[in-house]
Amino acid sequence: MQYLPNILFAILLIIGIGFFAKNVKKLVRNIKLGKAVDRTDNASLRLKNMMNIALGQSKMVRRPIAGILHIIVYVGFIIINIEVLEIIIDGLFGTHRVLSFLGGFYGLLIGIFEILALLVLISVIIFWIRRMVIRIPRFWNKEMKGFPKNDALYILYFEMILMTLFLTMNAADTGFQQANSGNVISQFIAPLFSGFNPETLHVIERTSWWLHIAGILVFLNYLYYSKHLHILLAFPNTYYANLNPLGEFNNLQSVTDEVKMMLDPNVDPFAAPDESEVNDDSMPEKFGAEDVFDLNWVQLLNAYTCTECGRCTSVCPANITGKELSPRAIMMKTRDRLEEVGKNIDTNGKFKLDDKSLFTTISDEEIWACTSCNACVEECPVNIDPLSIIIDMRRFKVMEKSAAPQELNVMMTNIENNAAPWQYNQLDRLNWKDEN
Repeated sequence: MQYLPNILFAILLIIGIGFFAKNVKKLVRNIKLGKAVDRTDNASLRLKNMMNIALGQSKMVRRPIAGILHIIVYVGFIIINIEVLEIIIDGLFGTHRVLSFLGGFYGLLIGIFEILALLVLISVIIFWIRRMVIRIPRFWNKEMKGFPKNDALYILYFEMILMTLFLTMNAADTGFQQANSGNVISQFIAPLFSGFNPETLHVIERTSWWLHIAGILVFLNYLYYSKHLHILLAFPNTYYANLNPLGEFNNLQSVTDEVKMMLDPNVDPFAAPDESEVNDDSMPEKFGAEDVFDLNWVQLLNAYTCTECGRCTSVCPANITGKELSPRAIMMKTRDRLEEVGKNIDTNGKFKLDDKSLFTTISDEEIWACTSCNACVEECPVNIDPLSIIIDMRRFKVMEKSAAPQELNVMMTNIENNAAPWQYNQLDRLNWKDEN
């Protein structure tokens, strides 16, 4: 019975980390469903972007209030969880505050942790007020209903509880309080327990300790299902982000391959393919994107990294003027479709056609409302690119389905016939100078 708590702790740790590893494996598999794209160029600039944007939060502070509060929560939560190392050692070996041998340095660390815990608690409460009392509009778009709305609240409540448990654990630890080392904040909570006997205090301290580590493991595994997966993915997402100038479109490899095949004198473009030579690998690639398989893996990484903060939608001129488009919704719907595909693979062993695609939930009105201004890309705090998905879906509509809006069809016909978007013969272009 002496080692029962240690055994239970080891089991809890193995289950928590094991389930997290399983979800990470599934996450990597889903991202790899995307097409290959090379993002290994200019490693120094990529590393600089990652350090400035993901670690340094440089784009977050463009909106100072939210940015500073986010930095407090981010830094506080990461640094406080350094103490998880001590909790793991204590849990596995039955020790108590094993790192206290560090003396004054240990007290300094715990003191910093307690101050940060209080700051995180205050920041999270302010975030809750901004979301639920002030009701900042970007948190209340129509896509932010049901789970997306509740997900943000769940995380705020998680952080409130974890910080409270940490401070309570310290306040109820009689030995820690008597040492008067590091109890910068918890000393003001300790008087609440002054009437309790030592046994009760021990129960409170141990309960807070167990709930704190269990809460951290639950939080860790909840990340996969939450928008807060960006805590982990913001780093690779900013590293592998597109470095080309905003507005520069890429040439489709599928189009390049098609043109090369047409120009090959050894290939008869009108000849029927030899069925014996046709296989899945030799089938021509689609133009644009119909489903998540047609996007590249960085675009799928973008979808999982989306923080659902709504900054992209709040600056989108189409959305501001009442159009259907919301860049945040594009990313959320892409992620939802990717998750749906992943569950399909889990169930069937491989993907089984389900008569669905990105167009099942992303409407034509959404993709054609986009002005291609790149405001969403510029604004995103973790360098997500909703525009690239919209452009690829447009390419599929135009090049595979010939389903461009009438206005574009007229323009493209004019370009084909007149070498200009306007419906005037080249010889008539200067007639305006003769008008009175």
